[in-house]
Amino acid sequence: MPEAPPGPDPRAADPRVTLDDSPPEGLPPHGSRCVACGTGAVDGDGYCDHCGHKQPRERDHMESALASVAAASDRGLRHHRNEDFFALHEAVTPSGAPATIAVVCDGVSSATRPDDASAAAARAAGAAVCGSLPQGTPAQQAMHDALIAASDAVTALAAEGPNEPSKNAPACTIVGAITSEGILTVGWIGDSRAYWVPDEQGAPPARLTEDDSWAAQMVAAGLMTEDEAYADARAHAITGWLGADAYEIEPHTASYKPEGTGVVIVCTDGLWNYAESAEQMAAAMPADGRHRPLQAAQRLVGFALDGGGHDNATVAVIPFPAPGEGAGAGAEAGPAV
Repeated sequence: MPEAPPGPDPRAADPRVTLDDSPPEGLPPHGSRCVACGTGAVDGDGYCDHCGHKQPRERDHMESALASVAAASDRGLRHHRNEDFFALHEAVTPSGAPATIAVVCDGVSSATRPDDASAAAARAAGAAVCGSLPQGTPAQQAMHDALIAASDAVTALAAEGPNEPSKNAPACTIVGAITSEGILTVGWIGDSRAYWVPDEQGAPPARLTEDDSWAAQMVAAGLMTEDEAYADARAHAITGWLGADAYEIEPHTASYKPEGTGVVIVCTDGLWNYAESAEQMAAAMPADGRHRPLQAAQRLVGFALDGGGHDNATVAVIPFPAPGEGAGAGAEAGPAV
C-alpha cells in the first residue's frame, strides 16, 4: 500500500466550518439612507432605524463585465461576509492580438482579514498579467509571475497588520485564466478551479486545474477514489495557499488549445461544490453563455445559492475565442455592487 502523503496543515481547515466571528466591515456610512424603505437612516450596526432592514455591504454581491469577460460574486446564504474577490482585464499583445484576463480568489476564513487577502491577490495578479502581456511576455510565464505577485501582495498584509492573535496570517487561494490568439492559459494555487465547456453538443467538457487539497492528494496517491475522497470530512482542507505562513509557493500553470468554441469558467469552491465534475459544470452553464457571459455568471451564482449557498460563490465566464473588438490596451473592470 502506498505511503500516505503528509496531511494538510490544520490551519488550512475547510473555511466553511470555521466560526466567522469577525466584526462587520464595509457597511454603508452611518446615517445614510436605507436601501429598503428609503426613509430611515442607517445606524452604526448597519440597520435602518425606521424599518429595521439590515443594509447590504458593498461586497455582499458584486458583478462586472468587459466586452470579452464577465464575473459575479455573492456572499451566499451562510457566511457573515463575502471573502471572495475577482479582477477582470483586457489587453493587447505586441502583435496586436486581444488578450482577456480573469482572476478569482477565495479568502481562507480561518485566517486574519481573508477578504483583504483575496482582494490584494486578485488585484496584484490581474495588474501583473495586464502589464506583462503587452511587453511580449509569453502567457504561461506571465501567469506564473502573476501568481508570485499575488503571493507577495498577500504576504505583505501580515507585516502591515493588524493581525488577530487567534487566527493565522491573511491567506487565500487563487485561479486565473488568459485567453489570446487561440490559446487558453490557466494558473492556480489552492482549490479554486477553471473549467472548459464547449459549445458543440457531445464534445467533452474538462476541468483544467488540479486542487491543492487533501482530497486531491488521496486520489493522486491511489488511496481513494475521487468520490470517496470528496465524501470525506477532510476533503476541502487545502494544502496550498497564498500567505505569510504558506508552505513554499508552487505556482501551477498550463496552456491549452481548445478545439471549437465554448466558455472558460473560473470559480471558487462556493460554486464547484454544487457542480464538482466537468459534466456537472457544463450542465449548469446556460446554453447561451458564450453570447451572454454576464447573465451566465449570474445564473451560475444563482445555481450555487439554489443549492444551499453554504459558501461565498464567485465565477468569471470567458467566451472562447474572445470577440476581436473591445479589447483595448489596459482596459479593466473592477467588481461593481
